[in-house]
Amino acid sequence: MSNNPHVVIVGAGFGGLGVAEELAHVPVAVTLIDRHNYHTFQPLLYQVATSLLNAEDVGAPVRSIFRHQDNVTFRMAKVTIVDIPRHRIQLEDGNQIAYDYLVLAGGATVNYFNTPGAAEHAFPLYTLMNAVTLRNRILERFEAADRDSTLIEDGVLNFVIVGAGPTGVEIAGALSDLIYNLLPRDYHQLATEKARVIILEMGKEVLAPFTESLRAYAKEELKERRVEVRLGEAVTEVGPTFVRLKSGEEIKAHTLIWAAGVRANPLADMLGLPQGHGGRIKLNSDLSVPEHPEIFVVGDMGELVSDGKILPQLGSVAMQSGEHAAQQISRRLAGGPAQPFKYWDKGFMATIGRGAAVVEFPNRRTLQGELAYFAWLGVHLTLLTGMRNRIETLWNWGWSALTHDRAARIIIRAQEDEVKTST
Repeated sequence: MSNNPHVVIVGAGFGGLGVAEELAHVPVAVTLIDRHNYHTFQPLLYQVATSLLNAEDVGAPVRSIFRHQDNVTFRMAKVTIVDIPRHRIQLEDGNQIAYDYLVLAGGATVNYFNTPGAAEHAFPLYTLMNAVTLRNRILERFEAADRDSTLIEDGVLNFVIVGAGPTGVEIAGALSDLIYNLLPRDYHQLATEKARVIILEMGKEVLAPFTESLRAYAKEELKERRVEVRLGEAVTEVGPTFVRLKSGEEIKAHTLIWAAGVRANPLADMLGLPQGHGGRIKLNSDLSVPEHPEIFVVGDMGELVSDGKILPQLGSVAMQSGEHAAQQISRRLAGGPAQPFKYWDKGFMATIGRGAAVVEFPNRRTLQGELAYFAWLGVHLTLLTGMRNRIETLWNWGWSALTHDRAARIIIRAQEDEVKTST
């Protein structure tokens, strides 16, 4: 057992990986804990949900990532208690792990804003299992309609998306490509032209963080792809076959995709620490917790501030905050002073379906259309973890571009579900 200070990292998302990788040459022992044995590249989950990529293309085994970093030990477990006074965490199996430094990088979970029925009937898109579940749902609805075409009038082929931020716009564009360009070739006898993709946004704009010209482009591009864009619409209730709006209108739909927002990992609620909007833990400027300098919070769990502004919950913010927290631990071990976190804004980008994207740089310069789309492809291919994942993803993208086909159109059920449906 190493005598070096023990750093425990909870969460193997962008933030957690950033911490562990930055500590590669620091004299510490690192324990990285996550309830899954893989890291998920969340920006491409919508492509798993729409059959463009396989689940394995956006997941990388954590042990494989750190196989050459001897100071990292991985534990597949769920953290249930953080005992701050005793500097210990407790796992779901009852085991306890002591720490000298603790980095909380548990990410976020879906926020339904207390909308009745949403937790029971909506489909979020935040984890790898969310993406596989949604892919199953989309394909199963077409299979159901193929068996009984009368279900179309009941909304079986209506797909409602709540939220017109980057996630909502990207899933809407990808769904449009799948439903209107590919699936008609699979379902020859089905009236696939009756399928609808509807995006609901409580605000007045799509892609609100972007400049006006890009917002306008995105809105028009969605409409050209037969996506029904409805702004100023709030959802008040979700049922198994309907979506009710604040106006009183009821939309028949068997599938509602929730892309309206997230909140901090529930672990944040159990710590007894000050929290801000969405349950995010309030932090010192160096990302440590007030009155607990041995605890750092990175990524979506923390209320990260740079230049006086609260930062959005983005992968780039998580990665940079993880690296910064690791640097502060290293500085403390060397007796150096703390440094405030400063975020390097590299801009925003989002796709709107095949061949269309928007990019906004920090200097307010913009790109749109095919050039922006290829820029988006290049950036995300570079950021993917693992060479195998990059090759597989590039192959799937290339195959889809050449053939307009998507190989991942398979429905995968758990074994117990298969037993139930076969009896």
